[in-house]
Amino acid sequence: MARPRKSGGTVFSRPNSAFLWVRYRDQDGEIRKESTGTKDPQEAERFLRQRLEARDDGDLPTVLSGKKLTFSEFLDWFLEMRSKPPFRSEKTHLQNLRVANLMRPIFGCMRLSEVSPEAIENYLRRRLESGRKVPMKLGVIYRGKLKPSTVHQEFRVLRRIFNLAVKQRRLASNPCNSVEFPVPLRNSDHKPHYVTATEQQRIEFCAPLHLKNVVIIMSEMGLRPYKELMPMKKTQVDLENLVVYIPDSKSPSGEGDMPMTELARDAFRSQIEATPGSEYLFPALKKNTRKPYIKSLKTTWTST
Repeated sequence: MARPRKSGGTVFSRPNSAFLWVRYRDQDGEIRKESTGTKDPQEAERFLRQRLEARDDGDLPTVLSGKKLTFSEFLDWFLEMRSKPPFRSEKTHLQNLRVANLMRPIFGCMRLSEVSPEAIENYLRRRLESGRKVPMKLGVIYRGKLKPSTVHQEFRVLRRIFNLAVKQRRLASNPCNSVEFPVPLRNSDHKPHYVTATEQQRIEFCAPLHLKNVVIIMSEMGLRPYKELMPMKKTQVDLENLVVYIPDSKSPSGEGDMPMTELARDAFRSQIEATPGSEYLFPALKKNTRKPYIKSLKTTWTST
C-alpha cells in the first residue's frame, strides 16, 4: 500500500530568505509554499494554521488571491461595503473618504501584504510635520502644523481597514499592531469638562433664548444637537403627552418616542412660542441659507 499523504503542513527555513516558510497541500493536493513574513516560529505556526483552516473551509482560493490584492482595490471595497450606512454613519463615511484620499497616493499601488509597519510610521511622521490646510476665499493656505489627534484619527481608520482585511482573511496579521504612534497623545487629547449646575445657570443667564433652550433640552434629555435637535420640527413635539418623536438618529436604538421632563417641556414651549410661522423648532437665523434650520451653535456658544 502507498504511504498516505500528510494532510498537515510544515514550517521550514530557506537559505536565501530571512523569514520562515510554510509548506502544505491545497484542496487539489497540490503543494503550496509561502513565506510567513516573520522570523518568530510561533507566528509562523499560527500562519500555517490559518492557511490550513482556510483550506478546510474552502476559503483558500480567496485568501491566496488576496496576496495580489492592492491597497487601493481593498480600500475601494472598504468604502463601498463597510463604510457607508447602515454599517457606519454618513459622517463617519465622509471622514473615511477624507482619509482615503490622503492614503491612496502613498499606499495605493502597493500590495496589501506589502504595507509594512515601517511604511506606516514614515507616513505618520510626514503627516505630523505637514502644515494644516485652511480654506480661504482666495484659495488654501497652510497655517501651523496638524494636531497629533488629527493624525491619530487617520491611523485609527487605517488600523480599522487592516483589521477588516484580517477578518476577510486577506492578511495574516495587522501591520498597525507593530506601529508605535510617534507622538504621545496625553497632552493633545481634549479632556471633557463636566458643567456644574451653577455654571449651567450662568450660561442660561448670558445665552440668547434659542441657545438657552438648547442647553436645557440637551441637559434634560441628552439629545444630539446637530443630528436630532436642530433639524427637529414642531410636529415632532407632543407637549400634552410629554414625548418627542425622533425619526432619525445616529443609531437605530435612538429612533422613536423619547419622554421629556417638566423643564424640557417648558423649554420646548418657549422655543415654539418664540418662532411663529416656521415649521422648524430652531429655524435659521438668516435668510437664504442652505438649510432651513440652525446648523451650527459654535459662534453663539463662543460669544456666550
